[in-house]
Amino acid sequence: MASVAQLFVNMPKAFDANKAGDMNATVQFDLSGEGGGQWYVVVADGVCDVEQGAAESPTATIRMDADDYAALVAGDLNAMEAFMQQKIRVEGDLNTVMKFQTLFG
Repeated sequence: MASVAQLFVNMPKAFDANKAGDMNATVQFDLSGEGGGQWYVVVADGVCDVEQGAAESPTATIRMDADDYAALVAGDLNAMEAFMQQKIRVEGDLNTVMKFQTLFG
């Protein structure tokens, strides 16, 4: 399984600009546990940029365990189930997070 850092590096390659439409958002990821850290993803003007660190004023923040994030990206963890089990915590605009998850694949 790829490291969490590598998953973020690969994110722009999996980005589908057509699905993003006119979306303009910054999503912060705060991942705990081994291999965790902070990354933020900016989607604007049909482009996806990923940076390590903390965004100044994200549209939404996703907090979860790094292993759970890797399982989510691999398709081994269902996003809705993880949210209901409180493995994923979202602060900010939940609608942005719901759309965000459809932009990659």
